[in-house]
Amino acid sequence: MAVGDQTEQNYLPKKKKSETEDDKRRKNIVPGSLLKAVVRPGGGDSSPVDGDQVIYHCTVRTLDGVVVESTRSECGGRGVPIRDVLGKSKMILGLLEGIPTMHKGEIAMFKMKPEMHYAEKDCPVSAPGNFPKDDELHFETELLDFFKAKIASEDLGVVKKILNEGEGWESPREPYEVKARISAKSGDGQVIFSHTEEPYFFTFGKSEVPKGLEIGIGTMARKEKAVIYVRKQYLTESPLMHIDQDREEVHFEVELVHFIQVRDMLGDGRLIKRRIQDGRGEFPMDCPLQDSRLSVHYKGMLLDEEKTVFYDSKLENNDQPLEFSSGEGLVPEGFEMCTRLMLPGEIALVTCPPDYAYDKFPRPPGVPEGAHVQWEIELLGFETPKDWTGLNFQSIMDEAEKIRSTGNRLFKEGKFELAKAKYEKVLREFNHVNPQDDDEGKIFGDTRNMLHLNVAACLLKLGEWRKSIETCNKVLEAKPGHVKGLYRRGMAYIAGGEYDDARNDFNMMIKVDKSSEADATAALLKLKQKEQEAENKARKQFKGLFDKKPGEITEVGTEIREESKTIEEVDETKDIDEDETQEEEEGTTTVSTERKKKWSEKGWPFLKNVMLQIGMQLGVVLIGILIFQFVNAKFT
Repeated sequence: MAVGDQTEQNYLPKKKKSETEDDKRRKNIVPGSLLKAVVRPGGGDSSPVDGDQVIYHCTVRTLDGVVVESTRSECGGRGVPIRDVLGKSKMILGLLEGIPTMHKGEIAMFKMKPEMHYAEKDCPVSAPGNFPKDDELHFETELLDFFKAKIASEDLGVVKKILNEGEGWESPREPYEVKARISAKSGDGQVIFSHTEEPYFFTFGKSEVPKGLEIGIGTMARKEKAVIYVRKQYLTESPLMHIDQDREEVHFEVELVHFIQVRDMLGDGRLIKRRIQDGRGEFPMDCPLQDSRLSVHYKGMLLDEEKTVFYDSKLENNDQPLEFSSGEGLVPEGFEMCTRLMLPGEIALVTCPPDYAYDKFPRPPGVPEGAHVQWEIELLGFETPKDWTGLNFQSIMDEAEKIRSTGNRLFKEGKFELAKAKYEKVLREFNHVNPQDDDEGKIFGDTRNMLHLNVAACLLKLGEWRKSIETCNKVLEAKPGHVKGLYRRGMAYIAGGEYDDARNDFNMMIKVDKSSEADATAALLKLKQKEQEAENKARKQFKGLFDKKPGEITEVGTEIREESKTIEEVDETKDIDEDETQEEEEGTTTVSTERKKKWSEKGWPFLKNVMLQIGMQLGVVLIGILIFQFVNAKFT
C-alpha cells in the first residue's frame, strides 16, 4: 500500500517555475545568431547563474576590428568594469545568454547578429549614441569575477558580496551605534581611503556615512566581512568621505567589528535603551518577552549635572538583587519595557521620561516630581512561568487562580490594561484544557465565565464599552441566564447610551434570579438617572434656539455639535469578581467617544440646512415648532 502511494506521488505534476521575461527573450534566439570563441580559458568548473553578480570588461568591435566602445582604458574607456546581476539586471540578449557559459578569468569573443544586441525587438537596454545597432558585431568579454549577490536595494544600486560570514542574525539599524573597519576604492580600483587600523565609529541613521554604505551595513551581522558595491545615486555626502560628482560607484570593504544596540522604545526619542555590555544568547529569542520572574541589579540616577544617584541595589540592598515578576506593575513601566528586551548578563543604560518613570509610580526618596531619570540595569537572569503541560486538572486550576488573583490586585490598583492581560493569559491557556468529567467541566466553565466577565470589567474601565458587550456575550451565549453577565452587559449598554437594551438586561436579571432584584433595581434607578441627564442635556442644547435670528442659526448648530462631541458621562459598574460569593464593589468608568451618535446630533444638520434654505423668519418658527414637538415626544 505504501509503495502504491509513493508511486502515485511520483506521477503528480510538478509545480512549474514561472516564466521570466528573460526566458521569453531566450525563446526568440535563432541558431547561428550568437557564436562564441574562447580567447583565453578561465579557471575552475563553475559558471555564473541567476542571482550571481558578474563583473566583466567588454570591448565592442566591428567585424573589421574597429572599436565601437569599451570599458577598458587602453581602448578609450573609463577602466571601470561592468557589474550586472544575472536575472535582475537589464542586459543585451547576447551577453545574457553568453556570460553564463564562461568561467572566472575567461576571455571570450561573442559574434552577435543585430537581434542579439541592441536591435532586438523591445530590447530593455538603450543603445549608446551613434552605436551601429543594425550591424553584426564582436563583443570581447573578460569575466573578472562572479559571486552570489546580496541585493540591498531594489534598483541594484547597493549590492553586497560576503567575504566572511558573521555571528548571529542581528543586524544594526537606527539608532544603533556601529564600529567598523572601512576602506573604499573607486570602480577602477584606486584607493580612496582606509579606516582599517582604527575602526570608524558612527550612529546608524544619522547620515554619518554615505546612504548606500549604511544600507549595506544594515544587512551585515556582527564580525561579518563584506564588499559593498554602491552606485552613484546612493553616494551621499557624509563626515566619512567627500563624493566627487563624476564618480560612478565606490566599492567599500567593510568589517563590522561591533555594534551597540540602541532602541527607541516609544518611537519619539524619550525612552532610550542603550546596551553597554552584551548578554548571553540570541536576541530576542532569549529575552524575557513573556511574563517572567526577573532578577536584576540596577543603579538609578537623576539627569542633572552631577548625575545624582538616588538608589544602587549593590550598595543599599546588601548586594541583593531586585527580584520581581513582569506584567504585574511592580516596577516603573519604562523599567519593565526595557528589561523585557535584555539578555541574561546584559547591562543597559536606560534614559526614561517622568511619565514612564516615577510620576505614575511611588517615587524613591530624592526623586522630585517630573524628574527624568537614568537607570543602569544588569539582568542577572530570569525564570519563565511554569508550563501547564502534564499538570492535573486541580493543579491547573490552582495556577489559574494565582494569575487571576494577581489580575484582581492590578484591577484594584487601577492598572486595568495589566489586569486584562492576566485574565486573557489564563483564557488562552484554557484553550488547551480538557475537563475529564462533569464536576471538572462545571468548575472549568464557571471559572472561564468569571474570567470573561473580569475582562469585560477591564474593558468598561478603559472606556471600550462595545468590546465589553462582546465579551459579556461570550458568557451569555454559553449560559443565557447568567445574572452577572446580564448585569455587566447592562452597565456597558448604559455606558454606550443603549438605554433600552440596558433595561432589558436588568429586567431579565429579576426574571431569572429573584435574589438579584436588589442589584437590578439599583441598576434600573441608575439607568433612569442617566436617561434624565440625557434629556436635560438635549433640552439645554435647544434652549434659546427660537430667540435666534435666521442669520444666527448656523452658530446654534455649531454649538450643539461641539457640545455633543464632548459629552462625557460617568457611570458606575460592578468591579471585578473576587469569587462566586463575594459581594461586588462599585467603581467608575469613562465612556468612550465611540458611543452611538444621539438623534439630535444626527438630525440637527438636516434641519439646519432646511432652515437656511427657507431663509425666512416664518420658516424658522415653523421648523422650531416641529423640533419642540419632536423633543417632547422623544422624552415623554
